[in-house]
Amino acid sequence: MTPVETLAEVARSLNSARPPADALALVAESIRQGAAAASVAVWLREPGAMTYYAITSPSGPMQVVPSLAAIPLASDGSRADLWRDGVGLGALTVIGGGPDTAALLSVAADILAPYLASLQRAAELSLEVAVQSRAIEDERRFTSLVIDSLPVGLYVVDREYRIRVWNRKRETGTQGLRRDDVVGRSVFDVLTRQPADELRTEFDTVFATGGIREADLEVSGPDGSSWYRITRIPMRLDGDAISHVITIGEDVSARLAMQQHALQSEKLAAIGQLAAGVMHEINNPLATIGACVAACEMRLRDVTGAGVAALLEYCEIMDKEVQRCTMIVDGLLDFSRPQGKTKRRAELARIADDTLFLLKHHPRFRSLTLVRKDDPAVPPVLANVEQLIQVLMAIMLNALDAMEHGGRLGVRTRTGPRPGEVAVEVEDSGAGIPAADHGRIFEPFYTTKPPGRGTGLGLSICYGVVQEHGGRIEVESQPGKGTLFRIVLPAARESA
Repeated sequence: MTPVETLAEVARSLNSARPPADALALVAESIRQGAAAASVAVWLREPGAMTYYAITSPSGPMQVVPSLAAIPLASDGSRADLWRDGVGLGALTVIGGGPDTAALLSVAADILAPYLASLQRAAELSLEVAVQSRAIEDERRFTSLVIDSLPVGLYVVDREYRIRVWNRKRETGTQGLRRDDVVGRSVFDVLTRQPADELRTEFDTVFATGGIREADLEVSGPDGSSWYRITRIPMRLDGDAISHVITIGEDVSARLAMQQHALQSEKLAAIGQLAAGVMHEINNPLATIGACVAACEMRLRDVTGAGVAALLEYCEIMDKEVQRCTMIVDGLLDFSRPQGKTKRRAELARIADDTLFLLKHHPRFRSLTLVRKDDPAVPPVLANVEQLIQVLMAIMLNALDAMEHGGRLGVRTRTGPRPGEVAVEVEDSGAGIPAADHGRIFEPFYTTKPPGRGTGLGLSICYGVVQEHGGRIEVESQPGKGTLFRIVLPAARESA
């Protein structure tokens, strides 16, 4: 081939759709034939490295050198370096060849240099894309791990109400739906516990206002009800428009219970201070009135006349009312200043039996079915037996009032819900307590009984006695299904 034909063949090989290695092999073969050389090598840099390798004609073992300066050249060889924008891209080397070989290599090198420059730029871009893709994937994985590690349930919906993110806590939550089963679906098809219209309104409000919305939601499960703090946060993916809504659900049942307990303690403390301040002021006039009534009654019994019987009846009524007021004041006294009476080791089962023995004479008790059960493994408690009998008596009398037409009364002792605790439970099959009243039944003077049937001090005093014993009272009740009162006390230590 003439030099012109050789260069034309080189250009055709580079412009073909062949893979780079095949195209360069054809280039080496064309130059070898055109120069009548023994062999030709096209040297180029390895992608992502500083070493150079050779594509040869005829083909032979792979040759690799650390730099352009280290490329071997035979004594009868020729070489032309490949440069582009001042950067050494590789070299052409020929062993043997005719007198025009050097000129042919020079022109061929000018044709090859742009091709090799484009190859190396493509390789660098591919490597850069791979590095960036790996960095993006690592960042995405890190962000996903952070979201999955959150101790709250989190999910994200877009403008079409499709779920885009569903974290691990949501997978293990009360609904237990896997991420692969919900991502991409409509949130209304997945979250069915809340009416779709209400849910849509909450999302639309965040989309429209851009404000954060919070609400407490009660969720019923197999183990009872739990309270969740639902927070909806606007998210802007591009620009100022809200593109997504982030929803976070946090279980706040324990926190709300602690808050209610603290609020209850504050209320009781305030009532206790009030009672302590007024009890003596009330006791004094009550004592005076009682003494006067007693004196009038004694004198009237020595007098005869038409109106004496009526006056005696009035005196008896006043005396009963004074005694009733005195009982209320005594209850306030016990409530506001716990007596701290002597405590001793006692068995809860024995205390429950003693209370039932006193209660068996109540006329309404005879119409009930008593269900009695004790756990023999229950350890003793350190308690004032008389006070605990009063507590159980008050709770059982409330149970009797709730079952006016008969029912079932359950009394049982068992180990407590936490280690080191014991419990005695009183359960009735009465009308139950409305949920709205659960937080108020231990408030002083609050009662659901008709006028004249109770003062509202019973459960508040029970609460104070149990608290003074280091325990607590728990209530479970549903209207129409009865009520369970659970008194939880610390078990007595062995050294006590």
